[in-house]
Amino acid sequence: MPFSGIPTDALAFYTELEADNTKTFWEANKPRFQTIVREPVRALCAELADYGDFHLFRPHNDLRFSKNKPPYKTHQGAYTEGEGGAGYYLQISSEGLMCGTGYYSLAKDQLERFRVAVADDDTGEELAGIVAGLAKRFAIGAISELKTAPRGYPKDHRRIELLRRKGLLMSKDYAAPKWLQTRRTVSRIRDVWEAGSEMNAWLDTHVGPSQLEPEGFF
Repeated sequence: MPFSGIPTDALAFYTELEADNTKTFWEANKPRFQTIVREPVRALCAELADYGDFHLFRPHNDLRFSKNKPPYKTHQGAYTEGEGGAGYYLQISSEGLMCGTGYYSLAKDQLERFRVAVADDDTGEELAGIVAGLAKRFAIGAISELKTAPRGYPKDHRRIELLRRKGLLMSKDYAAPKWLQTRRTVSRIRDVWEAGSEMNAWLDTHVGPSQLEPEGFF
């Protein structure tokens, strides 16, 4: 089906799921989930297919390694990766829309290349300038960061904040404006991803995809 917006009931669904994250609620509302969440997000991804083939995350949490997680995810995420290595992510939850782009989590070989390029005065200053500009409009994050300098780098390095990061992502939390119910959602997401193009170009050039066997997905 063509994308026409994210229904307000999609956000209401996740509000209700947060309050009653049980198999009973899920089974009773699964058809509703498919209609108001899964299908609109799939249609949204089709509108953004020029960025790549999207993976829609499954609604169930992996409980094998944690007994404290609820059985169902309280958001619907979708992810794709460009040819150069940069990732593109969008998410619908009770709070509305969030989207981001970059290298959320760096594998060991990527992290090594990232730190070398950040430490270099030319390439490092270039990235620092890009990130500083983006930070005025977007949230800058990563999967995690070190509390101190990585081994082999001085604690007082002028780009220590970047060196401590284990990824580099810019994102925008749009919440739930009225346009979320319309096709304008597509252009709003594109605005964020296009704003990150210079950062992604730097990452694709100086980091690129991992050559190691993947340990997990995003």
